[in-house]
Amino acid sequence: MDRLSTAILPALPADVARPAYDRAKVTSGIVHLGIGAFHRAHQAWYAEQALAAGDLRWGITAVSLRSSGVRDQMAPQNGLYTLATRDGGDERLAVIGAVHRVLVAPEDPQAVVAAMADAACHIVSLTVTEKGYKLDPATGALIADDPDLAADMASLERPRTAPGLIVAALARRRAEGLMPFTAISCDNLPHNGARLAAAVTTLARAHDPALADWIERHGAFPQTMVDRIVPATTDADVAALAVRIGVEDRAMVKTEPFSQWVIEDRFAGERPDFEGVGVQVTPAVAPWEDAKLRLLNGAHSAIAYLGGLAGVEFVHEMVAQTPVRAFVERLWDEAAATLTPPPGLDVAAYRGDLIARFANPALGHRTRQIAMDGSQKLPQRLLAPIAERRARGLEVEALALGVAAWMKWQGGRDDAGAAFVVDDPLAAVTAARLAGLTDPGERVAALLSIAAVFPAELAADAVFRAVLTRQLAALDARGGLGVL
Repeated sequence: MDRLSTAILPALPADVARPAYDRAKVTSGIVHLGIGAFHRAHQAWYAEQALAAGDLRWGITAVSLRSSGVRDQMAPQNGLYTLATRDGGDERLAVIGAVHRVLVAPEDPQAVVAAMADAACHIVSLTVTEKGYKLDPATGALIADDPDLAADMASLERPRTAPGLIVAALARRRAEGLMPFTAISCDNLPHNGARLAAAVTTLARAHDPALADWIERHGAFPQTMVDRIVPATTDADVAALAVRIGVEDRAMVKTEPFSQWVIEDRFAGERPDFEGVGVQVTPAVAPWEDAKLRLLNGAHSAIAYLGGLAGVEFVHEMVAQTPVRAFVERLWDEAAATLTPPPGLDVAAYRGDLIARFANPALGHRTRQIAMDGSQKLPQRLLAPIAERRARGLEVEALALGVAAWMKWQGGRDDAGAAFVVDDPLAAVTAARLAGLTDPGERVAALLSIAAVFPAELAADAVFRAVLTRQLAALDARGGLGVL
């Protein structure tokens, strides 16, 4: 079967949307680090709308920081891919043309630096997950013993990390008399702009204090909040799309109709007409960010661990069960009390929208996909609202059950006793702490001692510890669904 490509666009079915602008005239105003499914379904989708509106400065040079997999999918397709938007039984297809080249950083890091240092580049965006910032979750300092970061601290001739690539590019722009680009983190972590700024300026200062000062004076690292559910694409998805459109698209992604992007109004130079394509540009992102992390992401994580332990594969299968919905609503009651909703956010309506999104069977969002990297996600999704409630003397039963489920997940066996791989950057640490322990209280104490995950004050909270111990014992006895 033919692959999707520029030449084959006219042969696609009439109901498949496709670029109507001249892709040959598009320039790379955006360089994106971390080209994965989420970027293709979210930021690139917004860029596509800007291009469709006639501003051809906002094409994307995308960068893979690890493997050549996505580049090898997209290069034979001239950078084109299909975005399948699914809602129940409905599906809308659109071919996205915003990404016109993909670089692989380990193959040629200087090509990535050159793309960001180009005068046409005004924005560098990132979806590199929490791990990619090379910051200690507990202290916010650079992780000095990370081998890739250590290499970048020693030399930026061949940068290995996202902060290293950015610093090298900013150094070249400064040397060539160009102003900095705006660096936009699109990862789900609190104060993402401030964290990115800290990683970049700290690394820059290690090489050249004057460069760090210049970045702090003229650069911009706006806070952001992103929201769209983008499940992993399966071979079955690719095969079904090929039957539907008559060509093979190995870079396709699937998503839901809902999409949100909130960006702090802080830019170093030119930018797309974000407002015109539906982005919310605001002076304060934190209230939006907290609502999303503590309601959507907090519930997602709790569902993922409880469902994963119980052997339930998909989110929609979990929320179809009345006890699970009741648990989610109780978790939201607890989390919502810690929020300061911004103007324009109706928390009750948002909760209603979220449960409908969770229940969308067309997405096929796997619990195990959400469960990945939990040690990086737990602090902002569940521990932050728990800490606030405990400071007020409030109970934390539902939120703490999500944490207890994460703790049981670290054991690497589900409720049926089947072994699985704990996909987490701290998996070796949690396994070592749990080695030989069976008592729930001892396991709770062992995991609470991990300072990279649990703040000291919360780890020392006797009430929190007692709740976790009781819940972990209940999970041992009755399993994830049994507890609910």
